[in-house]
Amino acid sequence: MKILIVEDDRRIASFLERGLVAEGYQVSIEQDGRDGLERARTDSFDLIILDRMLPYVDGMEVCRILREERRPVLILMLTAKDSLQDKVEGLKGGADDYLTKPFAFDELLARIYALRRRRTDIDHEGVLRIGPLVLDPQSRRVAKDEKPISLTVREFELLRYLMVNAGKVVSRQRLLNSVWEYGYDPGTKIVDVYVRYVRAKIDEPGVPSLIETVRGVGYMIGGEASA
Repeated sequence: MKILIVEDDRRIASFLERGLVAEGYQVSIEQDGRDGLERARTDSFDLIILDRMLPYVDGMEVCRILREERRPVLILMLTAKDSLQDKVEGLKGGADDYLTKPFAFDELLARIYALRRRRTDIDHEGVLRIGPLVLDPQSRRVAKDEKPISLTVREFELLRYLMVNAGKVVSRQRLLNSVWEYGYDPGTKIVDVYVRYVRAKIDEPGVPSLIETVRGVGYMIGGEASA
């Protein structure tokens, strides 16, 4: 697995490099957002560990650009900001996961493992279809009535999970565990917020939503997904 670390704190970057190389990963380092973005564009990486606060181009902007360019790389964002709103902004901006400084190296390894496992699971899935809605896990494209729909990474993961479990009620806690994996209080409203985001993009005005709310439990997308 090839990992790019984009971190302007040399001490943290060196610490991450030593630990990840010892775990068998191939590691490259860039120390500002401009060079990190250019390296991500020119070389092929499986994962980018991206500091949020960077010189020249900040981490949020780097993440946004890479997602707009549809580059199929996992992004783990590091930041000293630990409020729920900061986490929501990071994930909505396209990060696959969000880790707050200071952090334990073992937790970082666990996050990387979870991201790799999720990507492997997705790569073995076929195209999912529910009526006019089509989701391709490998190209990460979504369309309805053959019209492309642009989703953030987390919106895509939420819709994919609901479609994989089509016809089944999926609890909010299960969505938190499966789509977000770590670091979220079960009482958070983040699932409901993201369901609203997805509905706004896949539903037609005045037509019942494809994603049904099951009060007190969670959500369900109707019918059975075909692959």
